[in-house]
Amino acid sequence: MSDTASQTPAPAIVIYTTAICPYCVAAKNFLKSKGQTWSEVRIDLDPAEREKMIARTRRTSVPQIFIGDTHVGGYDDMMALHRAGGLEPLLAGAA
Repeated sequence: MSDTASQTPAPAIVIYTTAICPYCVAAKNFLKSKGQTWSEVRIDLDPAEREKMIARTRRTSVPQIFIGDTHVGGYDDMMALHRAGGLEPLLAGAA
């Protein structure tokens, strides 16, 4: 029996962004440095997606980052989670 069959797949990452957002770029660069991929939702191009983001997060700022069903928050929230040791297990699907 293989251990890979019992491993949990990595959760999908979704990042709500805009074109002119330095924290969005920083968040994507950090996740890239961790070998992660993500789906990007540009709320500046789609007002309906912006409304969905606000309803889902109760926040209007970007980025807003989801790992699986977990709302991580923005860039500063993600970095605080990383410093506390909580980001890597979440990325691995263990949280």
